[in-house]
Amino acid sequence: MTQKNSGCLWMLAGFGLCLGLMFFVAVFAVGALGMRNPVKPSAPKFDEAIVVDAKAQDSHDKIALIHLRGIISSVEPGSVGETMVDDMKLQLEQAALDDKVKAIVLHIDSPGGEVTASDVIYNAVCKVRDGGFVPGGKKPVVVYMGSLAASGGYYVACGGSHLMANDTTLTGSIGVIMQTLNYRELMGKVGLETVTFKSGAFKDMLSGSREMRPEEKEYVQKMVMDTYAKFVGIVARERQRDETELRNGLADGRIISGKEAKEAKLIDSLGQIEDAYAKAMELGKASGATIIRYESPFHFGRVFRLLGQNEKATVEVNVMKSLLPKLEAGRLYFLPGSYAP
Repeated sequence: MTQKNSGCLWMLAGFGLCLGLMFFVAVFAVGALGMRNPVKPSAPKFDEAIVVDAKAQDSHDKIALIHLRGIISSVEPGSVGETMVDDMKLQLEQAALDDKVKAIVLHIDSPGGEVTASDVIYNAVCKVRDGGFVPGGKKPVVVYMGSLAASGGYYVACGGSHLMANDTTLTGSIGVIMQTLNYRELMGKVGLETVTFKSGAFKDMLSGSREMRPEEKEYVQKMVMDTYAKFVGIVARERQRDETELRNGLADGRIISGKEAKEAKLIDSLGQIEDAYAKAMELGKASGATIIRYESPFHFGRVFRLLGQNEKATVEVNVMKSLLPKLEAGRLYFLPGSYAP
């Protein structure tokens, strides 16, 4: 290598070193500025996809379509938030804060799920309906029930401004369920015994290794009935029904059709999804608006996470398995009895 070429290389190396130092100083300065003036990170947002184009050419109004599908659970991962419950709240908030969104269609196709998760989503729906996200910014929420909107699904639906279902929709199932598994006799047959050290009489209340005491059954039953009372109270208040009449009638856990729900005033009308769009435009005073839905923004982290769930990086679709709820012992659920093992 000639002396001239060697000098050029040294010059390039020095130039690169200077650039690296400048970058380091810039990053350090920005970081220090951020420490002094921290900026609150904005909530993650969903992308928008057009479902139905605006019928009015000069209209910039939108109707947001939000889906609630499957088991309502705080342990199901979300696509933007930590859980599917977070995803629902984020979508509702995004629609509430968007001035161009005049109303929401909440499409529910769910058998229900966890009590607390259902209650969180119900309160978020009420917050949009009552203007809780934006002072004075009330937005109508039209709930459309798909094939199934039972128990926790109906609980969430009660937060809507207008409830609509198909004739053949299965809904209702107003009730609460909690289960545990008793394996005491099985353990005796195989020669196993549980040794428990506990701080109080009720600490191992749902243990399956022994028979429940009467006072434990009474305690659990009271907890179930207290939760049931809240469910029935919400239905009575939102649907303007007599609570005693509900307790002595439809609120016994039974599933009913959309047609029966309309007759019982548990919903407001019957129709198809297009009718729900039309109702949302009517209530939102947004004739000819664009129907949009929220989609998860693409990022590589999700792809790697999905691939990481399977060492062979294959995708398997098991319809029956995906429809089965992941019930956990000791949790309260708003679910039809047929979903309990």
